[in-house]
This record gives sequence, C-alpha cells and structure tokens, in this order.
Amino acid sequence: MREWVRQAERDAGTRDDGGLSSDEKAGLAALRRENRRLREDVEILKRATAFFAKETGT
Repeated sequence: MREWVRQAERDAGTRDDGGLSSDEKAGLAALRRENRRLREDVEILKRATAFFAKETGT
C-alpha cells in the first residue's frame, strides 16, 4: 500500500525522490518495445543483405 501512495505522490508531483511517474513509466515501456522491434528489424535486414549478397555472388 505504501508503494501505491508513493506512486500517487509522484504522479501528483508532490514527491521528488527520483522515481518515475506512471506516465514516464508507460513512455519508457513504449520506447523499450520500439527499441526491441527496431533491433529485430535491423537483424532481419542484415540477414537479407547477406542472403542477397550470396545470391548475386558478390
């Protein structure tokens, strides 16, 4: 219950203990999801590049 009170205080802006507000936590989670997806995209592109380079004989 104490953590709920602390979180509510952070969200209200009345607590400055370095913790993240609920909005900040949600934003951070969204950025982490996007980062993971982009890393997966880069890995797929690397594999496709290697595949097509081998197919063309370069």
